[in-house]
Amino acid sequence: MKYLRQFLIIIAISFIGEVLKELLPFPVPASIYGMLIMFVALFTGVIKLSDVSDTGDFLIEIMPIMFIPAGAGLIDSWAVLKPVLLPVSVITIISTVIVMTVSGRVTQFIVRYQKNKLIDKQ
Repeated sequence: MKYLRQFLIIIAISFIGEVLKELLPFPVPASIYGMLIMFVALFTGVIKLSDVSDTGDFLIEIMPIMFIPAGAGLIDSWAVLKPVLLPVSVITIISTVIVMTVSGRVTQFIVRYQKNKLIDKQ
């Protein structure tokens, strides 16, 4: 029963995200609205982490399985993708390197900032 309750909480928040996507005129995916709602609910304590953690862990564990239909769709659309495969591959590689670099730099900055802040307190 615990898992059903946790799953219903996650589904309800996802549904609210879908409703917001339809109501608001912004080009934001429903999943982003759902993640923001979940973040705010967890951050403010409206939802406790223990209220969704077990089901969240389960969903993360089975995430690779969820990519199988998308992969099958790509294989099915091979004729459309073949002419643009090289540009899409190059863009994907470049954007991945940029995201990794920026993420690493931001993380290094935050770690150094927190370390300096800790040293200044002593």
